[in-house]
Amino acid sequence: MHYETVEREIPVSDLRVGMHVIRLDRPWEETDFLLQGFIIQRQDDIDALQRQCQRVIIEGKIRRPDPEDHQRNFPAKAVTKTRSIFSDPKKTAKKPQKSRPKPDVAPPGGRAIKVTYINKIDVRYEISKATVHYDQAKTVAKDIMNGLRVGRALDINKARETVDQCVDSILRNDDALMLLTKLKHKDEYTAEHCLNVSILSAAFGKRLGLLEEEIRTLGLCGLLHDIGKAKVPTDILQKPGTLTPAEYSIMQNHADWGRDMLMALPKVVHATIDVAYNHHERLDGKGYPRGLIDYQIPYFAKIVAIVDTYDAITSNRAYDKGRSSMEALEIIHRFKGTQFDPELAREFVLMIGIYPPGSLVELKTGEVAIVIASNPKNRRKPKIMIVRNADKQRPPKYRLADLAGNPKGEHAQLLEIAKEIPDGSYGIQLQRFIDNGLQLGYQTVDRISE
Repeated sequence: MHYETVEREIPVSDLRVGMHVIRLDRPWEETDFLLQGFIIQRQDDIDALQRQCQRVIIEGKIRRPDPEDHQRNFPAKAVTKTRSIFSDPKKTAKKPQKSRPKPDVAPPGGRAIKVTYINKIDVRYEISKATVHYDQAKTVAKDIMNGLRVGRALDINKARETVDQCVDSILRNDDALMLLTKLKHKDEYTAEHCLNVSILSAAFGKRLGLLEEEIRTLGLCGLLHDIGKAKVPTDILQKPGTLTPAEYSIMQNHADWGRDMLMALPKVVHATIDVAYNHHERLDGKGYPRGLIDYQIPYFAKIVAIVDTYDAITSNRAYDKGRSSMEALEIIHRFKGTQFDPELAREFVLMIGIYPPGSLVELKTGEVAIVIASNPKNRRKPKIMIVRNADKQRPPKYRLADLAGNPKGEHAQLLEIAKEIPDGSYGIQLQRFIDNGLQLGYQTVDRISE
């Protein structure tokens, strides 16, 4: 028997969960769908297709008999060829190939059991504590980098204490600190980046079901992953233009320098050495400093590599303006399997979602809102705070809404997100809302001073 890929046009009324949609009866850019081609994961995907299309092309494979096989054809059986950026890896993951060593995609020690975490308190109660922890941690991150530049020893205990406070917040509710990672300051990029990678790595570890102590170690790895940059000359580190080959070679040395700095500590966490040294390795062997391939790269280094890329792309750097969360996720999705571990990349995309906390979004009603908390059950319907009316003016009151409940706006229109817009649009600065406590609740709240 052999398999043959077939394409079939069907009406949207015939769609079922698990089908692989490859073409629509209209251009993709005119729809709400992120990528061209995706697997239908849930009824919401079918509903969206039925609202926007009449017919679609699906792809699957059927088993055909070989010429010498006189048995009847087997019934067609749908299988997936590629996966959506938001597909569920638990339902669609392929079995590892037996022809080579198994890639390091399992938690340390090869544990099959995952810890299940839930947010213990609402984001509105955690945001004030998270803000204090974030500000303190950013100060520590700056002190670490500045101290290393002048030859001061790294205080690993202080770093641990800082990470532990952030992890405690993440275990209570990860939306609060993840919201704060959306704040970007070009002049504080290095320290802010290290802290954001720490927070996002710990939140990712929580999603992956790591043990609590592993999550704390992963957060520490994220905080220290770039400490080797303390030895990179500032004129190279902050150069606004493209680096010359010689300058790029110097920049690449930060992986070796980070490893050496951590190995010199009397009480080192070995995972931090692995991450500092290997977070720029790629699965296809084209990374640095050693050109490792997939199964040779430590598990935590694979995690931090994804988080590092995401935060860098979404940040304002000396040589590049920050891009949207969606652009960053599309890049990570595009390079899964070559640069990034594919299963970890899919899990990360699912964790961040389309509209992560802190995103500024415009609604189909014309109103503008800040995403306050994500909704794991429906990525398109987070909790939001409306801060501009349809005329883009400040309303007398800020209104909070859980889009999962299908609330309606002032003119009885369903509140739905149309698109993400850059921070600063219509005079809305996320930092100002954070500074004013980002008053959270599920009732109408007084307008925050902007």
